[in-house]
Amino acid sequence: MARKLSGMRLLNLLLGGWSGLVFLFLYIPIVLLIVYSFNASKMAIVWEGFSFKWYTALGREALDHVSGTKRSPLVESAINSVTIASIVTVFSVILGTAGAWLLYRYKFPALRSITTLVYIPMIIPEIIMGISLLIFFKAMSLTLGFTTVIISHITFCFPFVLIAVQARLAGVDPALEEAAMDLGATPMKALFLVMVPYMMPAIISGGLMAFTLSLDEVIVTYFTRGPTSETLPLRVYGLAKVGLSPILNTISAVFIVVTVALTVAAESVKGLNK
Repeated sequence: MARKLSGMRLLNLLLGGWSGLVFLFLYIPIVLLIVYSFNASKMAIVWEGFSFKWYTALGREALDHVSGTKRSPLVESAINSVTIASIVTVFSVILGTAGAWLLYRYKFPALRSITTLVYIPMIIPEIIMGISLLIFFKAMSLTLGFTTVIISHITFCFPFVLIAVQARLAGVDPALEEAAMDLGATPMKALFLVMVPYMMPAIISGGLMAFTLSLDEVIVTYFTRGPTSETLPLRVYGLAKVGLSPILNTISAVFIVVTVALTVAAESVKGLNK
């Protein structure tokens, strides 16, 4: 028995050590990027001292763009990203919540097949989705631009909202809706005054996740964007191919912080589902 426990302890240590190495491999580059965003040097990979000058330069560039003094492609692409992500979040929440409610409320023969189809945009490789959407938009004679980017983002974002709401509905007491109708509420009132508030933590969690996914999407956007709908991740990717710039570290650091904050907020709200 003692040998068995000792062997399990050794296995746990090995697995824990390997997991630690994987996390270090994944997150050390991100930490270094954030650290070098405070680098005083004009060389992005040469450390010369701590400074906020690149954040100041980025803030000044944003102010000049907003005031109309000087057009900034970076700020314009950032505005595009936030605008697209906001619209995508609204439609994803509506479609995801409605879909989850219909799959919960009504039982029909194709229920399992439809549920399986919902998962496909989440697991299909992004490059395949991007190419397939591009072919679809061209077949429909749609001009690539904001509309095509928004449609493509909604395609892979709304299933995350649907699944979050489904998980919330899986633990609902069926008597909750029945009690509301027994007290005089119509089915629509019971839905909007009782069930929607009950689903709200999952709706918020799914919405935040959809916003985060849309905000940092690159591959699908690359295939479906137009000349005036370039997003910030694509702009950063284009600048990185030309050459590393200190301001790229600053933009990437801001992007990482915003994405992490939204993800943490989504997970925190998701915890209310339990």
